[in-house]
Amino acid sequence: MAKDIIRYDLLVQDAMRGVMRKVLGDVAGNGYLPGDHHFTISFHTDAPGVMISRRLAEQWPHELTIILQHQYSNLEVDDEGFGVTLSFRSVPERLYVPFSAVTGFFDPAVEFGLRFESGEDSLEETEEEAPAAGPSLIAKKPEPVKELKPKVEPTRIAPTKIEPAKSDASKTAGADKPRKLRPVETKEEGDEKIVSIDAFRKKP
Repeated sequence: MAKDIIRYDLLVQDAMRGVMRKVLGDVAGNGYLPGDHHFTISFHTDAPGVMISRRLAEQWPHELTIILQHQYSNLEVDDEGFGVTLSFRSVPERLYVPFSAVTGFFDPAVEFGLRFESGEDSLEETEEEAPAAGPSLIAKKPEPVKELKPKVEPTRIAPTKIEPAKSDASKTAGADKPRKLRPVETKEEGDEKIVSIDAFRKKP
């Protein structure tokens, strides 16, 4: 359902159609186009109120563009639209076009133009652009998961003070003390001297 709003776009288009109605009414009243003015008018041939021959309706089933410059006659304007007689391939045709069916009005002499939209087209376009009622949920893109790395602080290792080992005085003294050797016993047998093996053994 459309909201209750002021349709400024339709009000503006009605005002512009009023401009077109005034211009065509003045030309119809005077019976001629002033200066170099001439009109190019486009309209929906299948719009309500449009009256054209079957031949024209078959050739232009949706939209037709006419030019009011030299070959036209019997221009009549009322509050709802205008009627005119034009020649199509040397065949005169009487047309009646409601202002609500006009889609474009252009005067090339002064480069002035109006573009119109039908009320139904404007309403459908407005409903499509209107946001849906109620709050809208916008899905946010999930943020990437940050990899957690353990924070490792370097461990300071205090240098170990190595003290020289204390030597045992008793052992050192004993070790450094020169070992007493037993006197070598010699036995004389004849002219040869025999040395006992006990001289080379260590005592416990």
